[in-house]
Amino acid sequence: MINKNLSISALPFMILLMILLMSLFSCNTETSKSMAKMEKLTYPNTTKDSTIVDDYHGTAVADPYRWLEIDTADNVKDWVVEQNKVTSAYLSKIPDRTKIRDRYEDLFDYVKLGSPFKEGDYYFFYKNDGLQNQSVIYFQKGLEGKPEVFLDPNKMSEDGTAAISLLGFSPDKKYVAYSKADAGSDWQTIYVMEIETKEQLADELKWVKFSGASWTKDGFYYSKYPTPEDGTELSAANEFHSIYFHKLGDPQAKDKLIFDNPDEPKRYHYGGLSEDRNYHIVYASTGTDGFETYYKDLSAPASSYKALFKGFKNKSRFVTNVGGRFLIHTDIGAPKYRLVSIDPRNPAEENWKTIIPETEDLLDYVNTGGGKLWANYLKDAKTVIKRYEKDGSGELTVALPGLGSAGGFGGEEEDDHFFYSFSSFTIPNSIYKYDIKENKSSEFFESELKFNPSDYVEKQVFYKSKDGTEVPMFVVHKKGLKMDGNNPAYLYGYGGFNVNMSPWFSTSRMVLLENGGVFAMPNLRGGGEYGEEWHKAGMLHKKQNVFDDFIAAAEYLIKEGYTKSEKLAIAGGSNGGLLVGACMTQRPELFAVAFPAVGVMDMLRYHKFTVGWGWVPEYGSSDEKEHFDNLLSYSPLHNLKEGVQYPATMISTADHDDRVVPAHSFKFGARLQECHEGDNPVLLRIDVNAGHGAGKPTAKIIEEEADRWSFFFHNTDSPIKYIEG
Repeated sequence: MINKNLSISALPFMILLMILLMSLFSCNTETSKSMAKMEKLTYPNTTKDSTIVDDYHGTAVADPYRWLEIDTADNVKDWVVEQNKVTSAYLSKIPDRTKIRDRYEDLFDYVKLGSPFKEGDYYFFYKNDGLQNQSVIYFQKGLEGKPEVFLDPNKMSEDGTAAISLLGFSPDKKYVAYSKADAGSDWQTIYVMEIETKEQLADELKWVKFSGASWTKDGFYYSKYPTPEDGTELSAANEFHSIYFHKLGDPQAKDKLIFDNPDEPKRYHYGGLSEDRNYHIVYASTGTDGFETYYKDLSAPASSYKALFKGFKNKSRFVTNVGGRFLIHTDIGAPKYRLVSIDPRNPAEENWKTIIPETEDLLDYVNTGGGKLWANYLKDAKTVIKRYEKDGSGELTVALPGLGSAGGFGGEEEDDHFFYSFSSFTIPNSIYKYDIKENKSSEFFESELKFNPSDYVEKQVFYKSKDGTEVPMFVVHKKGLKMDGNNPAYLYGYGGFNVNMSPWFSTSRMVLLENGGVFAMPNLRGGGEYGEEWHKAGMLHKKQNVFDDFIAAAEYLIKEGYTKSEKLAIAGGSNGGLLVGACMTQRPELFAVAFPAVGVMDMLRYHKFTVGWGWVPEYGSSDEKEHFDNLLSYSPLHNLKEGVQYPATMISTADHDDRVVPAHSFKFGARLQECHEGDNPVLLRIDVNAGHGAGKPTAKIIEEEADRWSFFFHNTDSPIKYIEG
């Protein structure tokens, strides 16, 4: 059982420090006077090619910045350098930028621990001492053993951009397969280590994406793509995702193809083994929505893979096998999910037996461990854990430390305890040991913080969207904050791909909160917080609901006195970057600042790059007339209008983002700089040797967040009130 919620993420001050803080506050009175908008920026010249015009079902659409899609071209590299020069020069002039950076670094400098998990005689855990670029993987023999470094990714690259993940352990717990990703790319290379000696074997498997390592006695299953052509590794469409079996000690060239679909190159294929290793479960997907489920009985080597669920309208995941039957977590006939027992030899729905029925709360997932079932529910986006026997009897609710997000419930069949994590908006990842027999939690690890969580309020409110739908939103701020409409506010959203936005801790957010800011996060349609119906209400032709929900959240914050338009920023990444791009083009006057990060901005061409084709089930494709009209109606790139005053905008992307290629941000930024009227800055912050976000080193995170908050406070005319350190 790997990646069990592994995370990498206030002392009183002396009277003298308080005096210093008072003097800092008095100085900020002068600082605020200097926070008027800077002079209008001069942007790099961006060439336009007027000859590029596409015909979409009879509609001509110009694409003059298409040359920016070739991010390896010299002229694009030069353009990136010039854009970064403008951005760096602007940010360097912002008052208090250095103080914000130093305070954030100070806040970030605390021990971060992931939940320990047991494999054989050893416990493994991820730990960051504070400011290490990457978390180090430790192991120890038994609970009382001395922790030792198992893998330290910080020693694998000079700039801290190598990221390591443990993928799977051999049945005898002698070996572990781990992956290494460089500079933020989704591409991974798999290696194998002998656990006791920490000796790395010769095995090296390249061009791996979206894969685990599912071990049998002499090797493991994994998923990979064909070797890409030179120069296309970070941009070309990835096709023919296939499952292979690697025999320990063999070169990758000898790996055996296990499962693919040569007639359908745009499919994901991935899977894993049952805990008893009697069954290989395979999932085939057209993208990020529904999937098919197959299985093979490994006790009968000559048998073939059989379809358990066909079609891509539903999601049915294997949990475990009990007495020859499969326990399946499914949304079939249950949009908020249920757990059913299925005879794989006779899988017709009329023969199913319900183990955990659908309820009004989302049954997010089910794990096993210690002979029990562990059901993770979301109740208004907050975690509830329930324990069951394998037949669904004996329901018991596990007492959690508070209202927030918990994960890690589950383990192996013989376990009598395990560790889980808990966090909220103001409480970092805390680790608890759970005794299965006693049904009791005991605190195992709590971070020492440089702020007091009890100084802040975390609450959930509900507001009406444009069509009358009630939408929940988390709001966090300092206790006693006046709701006079003058508070800087940061509205963050995602709204897509069935992703649940539950409470989570961010050190960066504390820079906002301790300076009298408001953080708000709505659970927009398109997410999965209320099941598949909530998800479907924000996808394809209903995508506009997501933008309406986000705009209504902003209007609610203004109406209730939390903030005003001149103080309000919107932010989101990836699909959330699309959200920000769409909302700032639809309602530019509503927001003071916009932070679209690694966003999907060109909705007509997104499916032509790397794994963008996998998002077609969520968005639709411009190749089809009905979807083209819908996509064009909100595509951020295509809805910018000349002569409009847009919010102060900082667009973030990275040169190694092979999930949402940087061309999206490049083209949107170039067009926005062309269209925008007024003195608000339009900046592109293009990170080097970084990707979509995963594995980003601490040093880069600190610089990025310092830039973000400096830009935010400056462009909402919100002087820093409270800087410690």
